[in-house]
Amino acid sequence: MKYRKFKNEQISEIGLGTWQLGGSDWGPVNEDHALDVLAAFAEAGGNFIDTADVYGMGVSEKVIGKFLKSSDKKFLVASKLGRRHDGDNAWPQNFTYEKMRSHVESSLEHLQLDSLFLEQLHCIPTNELQAGKVFDHLRRIQQDGLIRYWGVSVETAEEARICLQQNGIVSLQVIFNIFRQHYSEEFFAEAREKEVAIIARVPLASGLLSGKYKKDTHFLPGDHRNYNANGESFNAGETFSGIEFNKGVDLASKIAGMLPDERTAQWAIRWILDHPEITTVIPGASSPEQVQANIMASDMESLPEAVHQQLKQVYESDIRPIIRGHF
Repeated sequence: MKYRKFKNEQISEIGLGTWQLGGSDWGPVNEDHALDVLAAFAEAGGNFIDTADVYGMGVSEKVIGKFLKSSDKKFLVASKLGRRHDGDNAWPQNFTYEKMRSHVESSLEHLQLDSLFLEQLHCIPTNELQAGKVFDHLRRIQQDGLIRYWGVSVETAEEARICLQQNGIVSLQVIFNIFRQHYSEEFFAEAREKEVAIIARVPLASGLLSGKYKKDTHFLPGDHRNYNANGESFNAGETFSGIEFNKGVDLASKIAGMLPDERTAQWAIRWILDHPEITTVIPGASSPEQVQANIMASDMESLPEAVHQQLKQVYESDIRPIIRGHF
């Protein structure tokens, strides 16, 4: 495992996304299996774990907390807030200082931590980012000692640019993969100039870029790749990176043919790491074997420049015009 700089810390360039460990939206994962995934990540040298309060409504955070309690290693843990429904409408009630602080405190309780390494706004409405009060609340929570740093998970380049104007922001979490390339030209340079880390989520486009899916692949009813395949429940851009599934299967096959060998998923992650502005990539994993496969990308050589150019051409001609949802 290789590491990159995140403020004054060295962060594993491949982190662990834990949406899957919430036991919802990706199909069931029992606690013992989730703990095995976390143990495999730690054994491979990973130290950055990303979660959110809505992953299983606390389930992901709780299993991470149990793991942290049993380990003597140091981990940099990030969570996200802003999408909870506490018996009322989530928006705009979620964005008062009192509500945001209570959600941070809830995450800390679940994670069995006194302070979070990183708290992130979780794809909240653009108008809330424009109003700016949520950033003041994060600064205040930071002064309260509940979080060390704060950042924002965004869905669009516009939102990224809004956030980059805020003093104190340390990270942007964005969908960035071979199916979502244009961000590198729209705000990566500004983020690098301002020393804002970029965390790449959905690196395999919900698994499409693993090259393992066929057009007759079926997903369980509770899996977002089933119930949100076309944006029925939340932003279509978050599932399969906004690409219609059957078209995505064809495109993934075309992309696989451009890569040096059959390690399609690893090359897809390597493609992301080849961008120097990226601080860490956070693929999810539902098994220890997936963790180990993802981390292989850290030791692979960079893709040849000619391959990068081919992938860029395919993106501009075949992929970008058909992306759905907010991006």
